[in-house]
Amino acid sequence: MNAAGLWLTALAPLGVLALVAWAVATARRNAGLVDIFWSLFFLLAALVYAQGAGGHSARATVVLGLVAAWAFRLAGHLAVRNWNAPEDHRYVQIRARNEPGFTWKSVYLVFGLQAVLAWIISAPLAGAIASPAPLGFLDAIGAVLAATGLAIEAIADYQLARFKADPANARAVMDRGLWRYSRHPNYFGEFCVWWGFYAIAIAAGAEWTVFAPFLMSVLLLRVSGVALLERDIGDRRPAYRQYIARTNAFFPGPARGP
Repeated sequence: MNAAGLWLTALAPLGVLALVAWAVATARRNAGLVDIFWSLFFLLAALVYAQGAGGHSARATVVLGLVAAWAFRLAGHLAVRNWNAPEDHRYVQIRARNEPGFTWKSVYLVFGLQAVLAWIISAPLAGAIASPAPLGFLDAIGAVLAATGLAIEAIADYQLARFKADPANARAVMDRGLWRYSRHPNYFGEFCVWWGFYAIAIAAGAEWTVFAPFLMSVLLLRVSGVALLERDIGDRRPAYRQYIARTNAFFPGPARGP
């Protein structure tokens, strides 16, 4: 089966996982729990692609290992953070805009949408796993970029979690560690992960999947990432305005001023 055909096979399984996520979130009345499942959509897609490809190439092994490490780390982090927490304000707003009947509307507005987005973005995984070609230099570049992004994301999440765990920081803005150089270093790490996977897909002859990392970049920068999180944060946390003035939004760089 070619890469495009293999890619299509994951859509239905991801839809099933979306329904599982919806059932869990509905039982706990917290649509934000869908975030825990976000990375698991990609892991399931990668497993479907590996099963459909049949053979166990070195490239497939590398990709599966990276996807599994990224997915379990992110899902575990979000489960610890969100499982017993109140519903995230982003989902509170979505719920308020879509009542009455949000429980049923969320099947497609939240859970189905995330499954479809994950399926689209998983295209480079299908392209990489489907190829029997031997590993090359571009595979190494992609793997290093993805692994580096995973490390950046994990370190940033750990630093922020430790910062928030200290009651003395309740009203403070995190501007230490990686957060001194980027307001969203975890999202920058995610950006690196998906462009790394695309580099591996190019090595496998799947250049056509460029729409996937581009879509992920748009989501991180303009839709559900930086833009959404910072839409009203200056009103809710005035100290954040100073942080914005001296710190790059996404791509890391030197702080401007003290």
